[in-house]
Amino acid sequence: MLIKKAYYYLFYKFYKMSASAPSKWWSEGKASMAIGVLEIWTIISILIYYKILIDPSSNIMGTTIIWFIIIIAITIADYYIFHHKNKWKNIISEFDKLPRKKNILGSWIVFGLVLLITGNFIFSFYCLDRQARKDQVGPYAPEIVAKERREDSLQKAKQIENLKKIYGEDKK
Repeated sequence: MLIKKAYYYLFYKFYKMSASAPSKWWSEGKASMAIGVLEIWTIISILIYYKILIDPSSNIMGTTIIWFIIIIAITIADYYIFHHKNKWKNIISEFDKLPRKKNILGSWIVFGLVLLITGNFIFSFYCLDRQARKDQVGPYAPEIVAKERREDSLQKAKQIENLKKIYGEDKK
């Protein structure tokens, strides 16, 4: 019950933030999308940690169909939680009754949660990059690094030739 109430309060704060923006249109939809983005970021982080800690050979991104199903499932769940029979109106009216002090504390908790999820999402990609460097895969594979070095060398040689032409040293 506490998790459900916290989830509703998260929706409430996103709704209030959207409603205070210049465009108040579809604030309940924007609040649902913000929660959906946080849910997707959490799923991606979990998949990245799974790849790093448990199964390095797993394909964490899966297929387009899998992600389509995940996004549809999140959208349907959010619809039934917030929008079916306009439940969002009851959520907003319930939390509007909170005392100002509790609302400020709740705002800070929501801010911390959003910061935590965002930071975790960024950190998971950092860990994935570190693992790729260690394993020399992806953009750190030896053949890709060698190809980039060749391209850099060719580019530097072209720059030197252009500078020689500019300063007239190519005619000496």
